[in-house]
Order: sequence, then structure tokens, then C-alpha cells
Amino acid sequence: MSTGVAEVVTAEEIAEMNRFLDAILETKVMKIAHEYLVGKKWSKPGVKDFKTQLYNIWFQLYSRQPGQGPDSCGFEHVFVGESKRGQEIMGLHNWVQFYLQEKRNNIDYKGFVARQYKSRPDEDDQVLNLQFSWKDMVKPVGSSFIGVSPEFEVAVYTVVFLASQEKTTKELVRLEEYELQLVVNRHGRYIGTAYPVLLSSNNPDLY
Repeated sequence: MSTGVAEVVTAEEIAEMNRFLDAILETKVMKIAHEYLVGKKWSKPGVKDFKTQLYNIWFQLYSRQPGQGPDSCGFEHVFVGESKRGQEIMGLHNWVQFYLQEKRNNIDYKGFVARQYKSRPDEDDQVLNLQFSWKDMVKPVGSSFIGVSPEFEVAVYTVVFLASQEKTTKELVRLEEYELQLVVNRHGRYIGTAYPVLLSSNNPDLY
């Protein structure tokens, strides 16, 4: 996907988006997120209303460049990845997409940055900063959760997005031994980008 070129969404793609939302709305994590958002009065209690809200936040097309046609959406940027006129990698913060693209030989993994004193990632790493090339474009550093479900990411980023009207929100989160920063960038009424940043670990044995 390349920004700068107006995108046309097909009926088949809309159906796929709706199937995805229907599936994640059945999960426990999304039900907890919905309940929390309703309690804060940031979402309506009806599931159909919540689905519409999620669709608008994540799948509604917008233009990343003034004067251009709709060429991007939050889900495409975060979960699929896109390029800036075919020359620069944008987004691609999802480990499942990274895995699928690497399996198809579209991604060349060039290394990682995680916690100190480690030579390679292991099962304790839940967030990594990755360097890679994708379709002949290089991303010097991109961060991603590792091993989490898509609904988890949609849930946490949606909560952070709705909790603030700031252009960029950086929410500090402590998760087990980790201290993370969840970064969500707002593009008007929609998600522009969202990704985790590993700040530190409170457990020296994990280094």
C-alpha cells in the first residue's frame, strides 16, 4: 500500500473488515475494553454502535497529504504497513504481518534492539524494536508487540485514542516487569499510527 495514491475500497474489502470486527468483538479482551469505554462514556453500550465506532476509528479512509485523495487508514498503517510513494516504509507495527511478510520473502530482518545485555530475543520479550527492509525499502527502527493477539492491540490502542484529544498521546503502562509507553497519534477523528515503546524492565534477571 502506498500513500499519495487515492485508494478505492471494494465491497469484498468492506466485507472483510466487517468480518474482522465481528470476530474480535466476540473476544473477552474487546468485551472488557467496551465495558470500560462505556463506563467512561466514550462509547455507546450497544455492540452495533461500538462496531461502527471501531470501523470509523480504524478503517475510515483519509488523506495523509493535504490535497490528495483518501489514501490511508489506521488499520492499514499499523497492522498491514504502507509506503510513502513507494520510497519509505510507514507503519507495520504488527508481529503477525511481519511474520507473514518474512515467510513470503518480502521482509529482510536486519536485527533488533531489546533489553540490555542480551544477544538475541527470547520468550520474555514482549516488545521489540526491529530494523528491517520491506520490498526494497529500509525501516531503520520499528517497534512492535510480540505474541499478542490483534484484538489486544485494537483494544489498548482504541482506549488510549479515546482517552485523549491530543495530537499524540503517550500513555505509560506497567505490564508485569515491563514499563511501556503506548504511543497513539491522532489524524483528526481517526488513528494515524499506534505502537509500543519499551522503556525499561524492573526485573534485572530479565536482562
